[in-house]
Amino acid sequence: MTLTFTPSPEPIEHTTSRSFPILDILHPREHLRLIAVSGSLALGSAIVSRVVFNWVLWQAVALVLIVMAVPATIKWRSDARCFGRAAAVAGALVTLQGLHTVEHVTQWVQRHILHEPLRQANGLLSPANSEWIHFLWNWSVMIPVVYLMSKGMRGFWGWALFAWAFAHTLEHTYMFVRYIQVTRELHALGFDDVTAQGLPGIVGQGGWLDLSAGPKLQMICGFPGITTADRVDAHFTWNTGEILLAIPAVHIFLRTKVDAFRR
Repeated sequence: MTLTFTPSPEPIEHTTSRSFPILDILHPREHLRLIAVSGSLALGSAIVSRVVFNWVLWQAVALVLIVMAVPATIKWRSDARCFGRAAAVAGALVTLQGLHTVEHVTQWVQRHILHEPLRQANGLLSPANSEWIHFLWNWSVMIPVVYLMSKGMRGFWGWALFAWAFAHTLEHTYMFVRYIQVTRELHALGFDDVTAQGLPGIVGQGGWLDLSAGPKLQMICGFPGITTADRVDAHFTWNTGEILLAIPAVHIFLRTKVDAFRR
């Protein structure tokens, strides 16, 4: 009788999993063609809408985002099947916050390079530059961060991201509450057509720290921009810091979950 021994198959891993797992989760993989075709269709439709139908910029940009939402959702569902729900949430968080940061970079360029007035530096999606949207967006970032921390995204970068995102969310919560209060006061005075958008927050020029901080907070107020930055600069800093912290936090979190990247 002849005995044949078959060795146990070794798990095959992606070549970049151990070094750059964040690239694995962001890579389109088998959805590359779908994303490329959808992107071409979205960009072509945006150009036609601008040139032929005279759409304003934000409408064309919104069309691109709506079209690309379909392949993005398909990819994230695939990520959840392949790598687990936490990894898919981490990839979506980096992608969406990255796009949101592009909006704030655009506002910064409009303000400081194109020298547009502060109220006209509204980015690519000007109607979305409202207190309602900022309030909901920041809580929609904060909740996934807490979820990922419950799944193990801790360490220095995880806690740093949590602290920054919490402070950012607190800033917009304060601004949203102020928006509601001032809007009600204006309506009570009969100014129904006046908006209370763009009020200062906790930090920045005219903010709470600038106007109300006591002697105990003078050290904090001494940091550059804390009480002098305008709204565009303040929120450019908030969002740039958030994405710069999210990338290493997610990268290290995924690296500790090597098994999730095995085929």
